[in-house]
Amino acid sequence: MSEGTPLNVVILAAGQGTRMRSAKPKVLHEVAGLPMVRHVLKAAEQLEPSRIAVVVGPDMPQIAEAVAPWPVIVQQQRLGTADAVRTAAPLLKDMGEKEDLLVLYGDGPLITAETLHVLQEQKRSSGAELVWLGFRPPDPTGYGRLLLAEDGTLEAIVEEKDASDEQRRVALCWAGYLLGDARGMLELLEQVDNDNAKGEYYLTDLVRLGRAIGRMSRVSECGVDEVTGVNSRSELAQAEKLMQERLRRRAMEQGVTLVDPDTVWLSHDTELATDVVVHPNVVFGPGVRVAEGVEILSFSHLEGARIAEGARIGPYARLRPGSEIGEKARVGNFVEIKATRLGAGAKANHLSYLGDATVGADANIGAGTITCNYDGYDKHHSDIGAGAFIGSNTALVAPVRIGANAIVGAGSTITGDVPDDALGLARAEQTVRPDAAARFRAQRKNSKETS
Repeated sequence: MSEGTPLNVVILAAGQGTRMRSAKPKVLHEVAGLPMVRHVLKAAEQLEPSRIAVVVGPDMPQIAEAVAPWPVIVQQQRLGTADAVRTAAPLLKDMGEKEDLLVLYGDGPLITAETLHVLQEQKRSSGAELVWLGFRPPDPTGYGRLLLAEDGTLEAIVEEKDASDEQRRVALCWAGYLLGDARGMLELLEQVDNDNAKGEYYLTDLVRLGRAIGRMSRVSECGVDEVTGVNSRSELAQAEKLMQERLRRRAMEQGVTLVDPDTVWLSHDTELATDVVVHPNVVFGPGVRVAEGVEILSFSHLEGARIAEGARIGPYARLRPGSEIGEKARVGNFVEIKATRLGAGAKANHLSYLGDATVGADANIGAGTITCNYDGYDKHHSDIGAGAFIGSNTALVAPVRIGANAIVGAGSTITGDVPDDALGLARAEQTVRPDAAARFRAQRKNSKETS
């Protein structure tokens, strides 16, 4: 393949995934917060293909939405891998003379663009018409074996049930991925028959059919982890484990401190800048961006949040979507923030809920403060000015504005605006009755003695 050869990609995603025991299509189950098929698309997109088509089953309309804007094509009957690729042929009918076709699988979320680039390079440098991705699992049981000829070309792919004892001892197995000359592959696919025990059409037949007319196949190898497929919940958990290890390793290589890496869970799009410190047992949901020098303490959960330089989060903090934490701001233990902008240097150190609010720079939110943002029908906004001080156990009933440098007394329920530099109080007047506590205890004691 010469530099710049157009590439077409077909992703096979029609498997029913019966072992998943789920109403959801298998390829839509998530790894690191992203459907598996989207991981495959991300890897394919980095190759800058001309087209991507996703082959789905007739009962999988949800996949079309998940893979948009790429088109889906329905394999009406699940008749094997070769039939699935052949089903996508109509989307490739206007290909040029020299284009390539890459076959991927929607349940292989760990495949990387780097490995696919190696596959392309192997095809370019060897001159092979077909390049098959191989790997060497610790236990090859159940995998098709790649049998190489003396000149290093691929002679055959033999399924284990059809292999001899000697062939079963071959460690090199097929991972299911294939890159080839597009027009040549489609021509060979038309010759594949279903003369086998399952009555299905298999891609592996392309090796035999190609060799019969002088079309050479080669093998490119990759690591075992990248070609881990998912067919069950336990395999999904294993894929999650491997993806988390990859994401953690990448974060640490980029200058992030993970105090106890195995306890930190990252999302596919988590962005952590240099010198971020993440303590044990922190969970990042999708959409989190963290700037330099931020410290995130244990048992915090973050999703859809932006955190500016030098901020400190947790422990036991929850940042929900739409949270924006300013430079050197503080979000402490058991504080929940949603759709709220916390200004630079502002502090909400404990036991508070801030939802649909703007908190100005250097404001202080006392313990037990809540913004009452929902009236049962609509959400309303609270605006807390720069330098404001909100006393403990305060309820701000939105919509409401607390002015810059204003003070709200502890225990207040604020339903109206408080101007700049003003003091807002909304609580009953305190009453003190001397000796009332002693009289109460005496009455209770006498009552018990006479009963």
